[in-house]
Amino acid sequence: MRILEELKQVAEQVENEQVNLFIEALKQAECIFVCGEGRSGLMGKAFAMRLMHAGYPVYVTGETITPSIQEDDLLVAISGSGNTPSVALVAEQAAKSKANVHLVTTNRESKIQKIADHQVIIPAATKHRRKGEPATIQPMGNQFDQSVHLLLDAVVISMTGDDKDIHDLMKRNHANLQ
Repeated sequence: MRILEELKQVAEQVENEQVNLFIEALKQAECIFVCGEGRSGLMGKAFAMRLMHAGYPVYVTGETITPSIQEDDLLVAISGSGNTPSVALVAEQAAKSKANVHLVTTNRESKIQKIADHQVIIPAATKHRRKGEPATIQPMGNQFDQSVHLLLDAVVISMTGDDKDIHDLMKRNHANLQ
């Protein structure tokens, strides 16, 4: 299937060192905050949910129960272009609060990158189809969104390591008021 081959090619180009630094920052954060718009925001919410299942203190920006971000906290900003105005505003606010800002993006030289302490580059196609983005049979930013989802799930799995009880912990933390 062509889509799976495209995702494999993108994943093979992600720099392991960037991901390892991201994982260490997540582990060290007092609280983790996640932001993104549109489908990037949905991928961020899925990531936040998995982090919560794994026992990490995590919030999604813009929700009514989200507290203020503090100095030892980490903001994960997800933006394919790295220039999404609302995400840039949140990143600026987090940086002013002296929180650590990590960007997940396709764009090495973006507005948010200039604010971020670290970035993870996912070399996937976005809806903008900028020069240098890979060819894809998929519309819009599907390739980026899917790649983000897979990468961030892999990050959570890596963060839980060889913990044999992680499935049980995640199951206990799963919503039960449904």
